Amino acid sequence: MSSLSSLALLITSVVVAALSSPDLNDQWEAWRVNFQKIYTNEVEAVYRRAVWERNRMLVRRHNLEAEAGNHTFTLGMNHLADMTAEEVNQKLNGLIEELPVSFNTWASAQGEEKQPLPTLPPERVDWREKDMVTPVQDQGQCGSCWAFSAVGSLEGQMKRKTGVLVALSPQNLMDCSFSFGNYGCKGGYVHKAFDYVIYNGGIDSEGYYPYKQKEGECRYSYKGRAGYCSSYRVVPHGDEKALQVAVATVGPVSVSINASLPSFHLYSGGVYNPQDCVPVTNHAVLVVGYGTDKGQDYWLVKNSWRAAWGEEGYIRMSRNNNNLCGIANRPIYPTLDN
Repeated sequence: MSSLSSLALLITSVVVAALSSPDLNDQWEAWRVNFQKIYTNEVEAVYRRAVWERNRMLVRRHNLEAEAGNHTFTLGMNHLADMTAEEVNQKLNGLIEELPVSFNTWASAQGEEKQPLPTLPPERVDWREKDMVTPVQDQGQCGSCWAFSAVGSLEGQMKRKTGVLVALSPQNLMDCSFSFGNYGCKGGYVHKAFDYVIYNGGIDSEGYYPYKQKEGECRYSYKGRAGYCSSYRVVPHGDEKALQVAVATVGPVSVSINASLPSFHLYSGGVYNPQDCVPVTNHAVLVVGYGTDKGQDYWLVKNSWRAAWGEEGYIRMSRNNNNLCGIANRPIYPTLDN
């Protein structure tokens, strides 16, 4: 945000604050307490209040339209409600997307597995019910989504291999994969995270190498090794049917999406189906299943913006809808040696 626009918003916020009703003041204070918001000075507090009020108006207007049947999802005043869309996109959406230079296609994986993938996958899948998904975490104001997405799909494959679900360390990836082309909180690539794990011979557990919401010195230790992979597969670009089969047969799959809209930042429930979500991606998440709700097909997606966001940390994104938000742009998952 430019200094002029920030100043204009600040001046407006002072006027708004002066005219705010006691009820609105109470809501603001309750929200601050609930999300433990502490600001460095009064200028920042006034500015954040102005952003919060603007987002509140957006939420109220959208939800009234949803009640009238104009939307299939609702919004809420979550912990991001005092941030502008530009700030969220800059600080949290850290995916850098490109096609891997060397990778195995999904088609070759079918041949290696020596079993045909079903043409009619089940109508509903939720890998949480099979204990293949770890609890939702909070990446904080750090563009580490790529690391969370990578460990999510690897956790699922390790569970299939060992029968035990162990949370793996996104911090390990953030601290140790710079030489592979990742940038910690400044963004990274899911496939380059897998490249690091392959080269390194493993990745530590979250318990051994906990998340810090900032990058630091590499501290990988074989003592904490809890996962590994030998290769990875890329599902055909833009093919939602192929993604459905992959999720049904393989497990949780890392995907990239467009998470730039305020409606995504403030999503609280329902099937996310905005008309203006183009397939240009900037955020890495994890598809852990799919289904249909009241005739609306959806992807069940795990985010890394804490459990207070969305549906307990998850979002249901419209499926079979022309690759909405680019969810089928670059699905990828790791493979393990037999």
